[in-house]
Amino acid sequence: MVELPDGSWWDWDVVSCDAGELRLGAGHDLTYSHGLELVFSDPLCVQCPTSFQDPVFRAPRRDEVEALALRLGEMPQVLVEAEAEAEAEAEAEAEAEAGGTESVTCLVAAGGVDVVQGTVFRYWRGELEPGERHAPWVRPPGAR
Repeated sequence: MVELPDGSWWDWDVVSCDAGELRLGAGHDLTYSHGLELVFSDPLCVQCPTSFQDPVFRAPRRDEVEALALRLGEMPQVLVEAEAEAEAEAEAEAEAEAGGTESVTCLVAAGGVDVVQGTVFRYWRGELEPGERHAPWVRPPGAR
């Protein structure tokens, strides 16, 4: 199970994802920045919405581990599961409660995971302090 440092990690989203790495960002409000990332190396299976809130991480149940190992043909080195809230799907939205969210199970099987703290800006800032960086999609004004 993943251990998060103390902090306000309510909002979560997928910062980047490719064959070699999945990066989830977390913070109390993702509008301008996030302060925590879970960086999964060599993701084998990813089942989570692109954004979700207030995850409760838990150890996977034995039947979930066995089913995933059977599906993948191998036991993943890292298996992280969480119960979270996400925006309701269009067809389920009418059935969702007033908040427009539904409970989802997030699952990531990967080769490894690192917990990285530091401010990651989601907009261009000229001068960055040590430990600060830009999100991968942020470019200087006028850059393509």
